[in-house]
Amino acid sequence: MDLPRGNQTNTSARIPWVRALLVATALLAAATVRADLPPPKPPLPSQSNPPSLVQPADCIIGQTCYIQNYVDADPGPAARDFRCNPLSYDGHKGTDFAVPTLADMARDVAVLAAAPGRVRGVRDGMEDGAYLNDPNSVKEVECGNGLAIEHGHGWETQYCHLRKGSLLVKPGQEVTSGTPLGLIGQSGLAEFPHVHFALRFQGKPVDPYNPDRRDACAQPPEQTLWTGTPPAYIPGGVLLAGFAQRSPKLDVIGAGGGAAETLPPDSPQISLWGYLFGVRAGDEVVIEFAGPDNIYHKRTNKIDRNIAILSRFSAKRRAGPAWPTGAYTGRVTLMRNGQSLDYKTATTFISP
Repeated sequence: MDLPRGNQTNTSARIPWVRALLVATALLAAATVRADLPPPKPPLPSQSNPPSLVQPADCIIGQTCYIQNYVDADPGPAARDFRCNPLSYDGHKGTDFAVPTLADMARDVAVLAAAPGRVRGVRDGMEDGAYLNDPNSVKEVECGNGLAIEHGHGWETQYCHLRKGSLLVKPGQEVTSGTPLGLIGQSGLAEFPHVHFALRFQGKPVDPYNPDRRDACAQPPEQTLWTGTPPAYIPGGVLLAGFAQRSPKLDVIGAGGGAAETLPPDSPQISLWGYLFGVRAGDEVVIEFAGPDNIYHKRTNKIDRNIAILSRFSAKRRAGPAWPTGAYTGRVTLMRNGQSLDYKTATTFISP
């Protein structure tokens, strides 16, 4: 028998356990759908209120300073920079703004705040060059003299290896972009004078040249965290060149010595040397010089492995009783894939 319409009743409303069963089934179905969905991706660093950075060293890349190492972009035991070149080493978490020699360091190259923020902590008082004399002396204080600055939203920058006694800021101090923090030095675990600049987001390293870790092998990344044009990327080059009677050792060049403005006419030989960085297997270092009376010398050095810093030289022995007097000019060229990548020139004089 059909019930009148006014007497029809919802069964689930009359029977509580039926209604509860329907609700539980719906919740389970929704939960199953949510479990099948991938978890939401965390926001990219470039989309997480990052600071806009200025260069943290008061120098000109390619002229008065250079970048020795970039953030290691290789997730495994190998190492590569953001352009897939070997200007890094395994596990390196910052960008190294370097000056060529200790003599350049003594010219007081300022380290600058890369963005506005508050100084979180500082350390000063460590000797420059201590690592080269005693590696154990910098254990657990590898950063040397340095500081960290908080920029808000989980962002922080760190500055390492500053010169002893040069720090100008204190914990809690507010700084702006370009505020002087100290001077480039060689404290802590440092084999050459530089400032190690590290950027972190929520405690994890970020490469300011490629914050979202996009493939940048063929072309530079479009998104960086630098204000305006990023500090120049130079994949290797010639830092210095000079004449000498004998080729100076690498540590002498690194200290700022080894180049003779004049040479005696009875010098047994004339040597031209070059000081280079970022040299790769397959590169060639061409050393050539010329002088009065058609004196000419040229030598090509082939490189068989990647080398971060090296020196190369070539010498010509004296053929007569004395060298012709006058100016001698030389050129050291780094060749890569048959093309000149960089060069430096040098001049010396032989007087009567």
